[in-house]
Amino acid sequence: MSFPLLTATAALPALGAIATAAVPAARRTAAKWLALLVSLATLALAAIVLVRFDPGGDRYQLTESHAWIKDFGVRYELGVDGIAVALIALTALLIPFVILAGWHDADPLETGNTRWRPTQGFFAMILLVEAMVIISFEATDVFLFYIFFEAMLIPMYFLIGGFGDRAHEHGEETASTQRSYAAVKFLLYNLVGGLIMLAAVIGLYVVAGSFSLTEIAAARANGSLDMATNTERWLFLGFFFAFAVKAPLWPLHTWLPNAMGEATTPVAVLITAVVDKVGTFAMLRFCLQLFPEASKWATPVILVLALISIIYGALLAVGQRDIKRLVAYASISHFGFIILGIFAMTSQGQSGATLYMVNHGISTAALMLVAGFLISRRGSRLIADYGGVQKVAPVLAGTFLIGGLATLSLPGLAPFVSEFLVLVGTFTRYPVVGIIATFGIVLAALYTLVLYQRTMTGPVKAEVAKMPDLRVRELVVVTPLIVLLIFLGVYPKPLTDIVNPAVKQTLSDVHKKDPKPEVEAAK
Repeated sequence: MSFPLLTATAALPALGAIATAAVPAARRTAAKWLALLVSLATLALAAIVLVRFDPGGDRYQLTESHAWIKDFGVRYELGVDGIAVALIALTALLIPFVILAGWHDADPLETGNTRWRPTQGFFAMILLVEAMVIISFEATDVFLFYIFFEAMLIPMYFLIGGFGDRAHEHGEETASTQRSYAAVKFLLYNLVGGLIMLAAVIGLYVVAGSFSLTEIAAARANGSLDMATNTERWLFLGFFFAFAVKAPLWPLHTWLPNAMGEATTPVAVLITAVVDKVGTFAMLRFCLQLFPEASKWATPVILVLALISIIYGALLAVGQRDIKRLVAYASISHFGFIILGIFAMTSQGQSGATLYMVNHGISTAALMLVAGFLISRRGSRLIADYGGVQKVAPVLAGTFLIGGLATLSLPGLAPFVSEFLVLVGTFTRYPVVGIIATFGIVLAALYTLVLYQRTMTGPVKAEVAKMPDLRVRELVVVTPLIVLLIFLGVYPKPLTDIVNPAVKQTLSDVHKKDPKPEVEAAK
């Protein structure tokens, strides 16, 4: 029996979470180092998955299949395609940086009376989220996927509500209330989506007699499973609704600005760069593969919602006074691009959407983490409280600028390639939609450059005059992300080689081909 590599990749952070939580309360530093070492070991396993994956091989590789709940037809089935491999690598890469960036975020608080924060629990829950996200990318049994899709809400709820941002313009009591509100809103939105999906999962089993993604897809392909049109559409809507909440897609997005604004910066990165990617990934893996005809039926409405997300998120980002909420609304705009690429139903669009998931994770992590370092120095999230930072902390300002330029998809940085492919892929099939979506690029340049101008340039404000530059730990966090942004911006081929075969298979599932270019005959 071969080594269960996929199980090990998900189980290691889960076991690490248990071990970290069990560290004695007085050994906070040991808990931090244990969590970091476990995350690095998980990264090593993810690298092995990446190396062993053959882009030209079978669709699902490194597969595992075991009986689990026989009476209900549930199996423990894992397998990865190129899209899943890329997102597993992204998750495993970002978690060590999240842990390093949050090294002191769960240390004891001094607020008159000393209130101890459970440091071990903070890092244990980060590892637990990592485990659940990874197995969500690996699961090829719909019920198995659903369990971890929902279970990750529990540690995320405590990370948002229990470990909020210390840089709050109001008092601790008000801040605590707002954290609780953000955590409950996050939980309720995602629980409602999950409950609707559960009904669709049960309905799928009733219709198909199986939870296995590969079995159902094969039955649909060979004609042995023929869903009624209305049945397929209702099941699609049940799945899509849950994924749209997680993504988040307008108008189901409102939990994200609250959650990112009130969470600590590393947890905000965890939300938008890691957890939310499960929603867009699941649209590709489950919606398109299980319900191809319903996916095409819903495409016009979904494209409109994606366009609204792009423009609406960018417009609200322009008007933000809070740095973290600005990044949150920018992410809503970016997720609009991802969903637009998925449902453009072209190879360029879906390749761009997959690349966007990876590149957005890296660029948002870079920008948000540097913003977090800035906020921790000044103690404020308000843009108006900054000015002239580049004169006193040039390295911090420089890395902030690169993260911002990546966010606006500057050519030469990784997100440009993915955004360009999404727009090209959309334009070839839906030219009007592609043209409207380009306005999101203009607005991205506006909110990014205005943010940099107001915080980093101009006269040095007295409150930032003695602000220290990035420290060694912070440079260790930011530098690899900046290097990756530049490398993948100049040479994205290693990533495209992995995801393109999976994208072609997904297009085949929905019986779509790239439209032929209309070339005027030479006279």
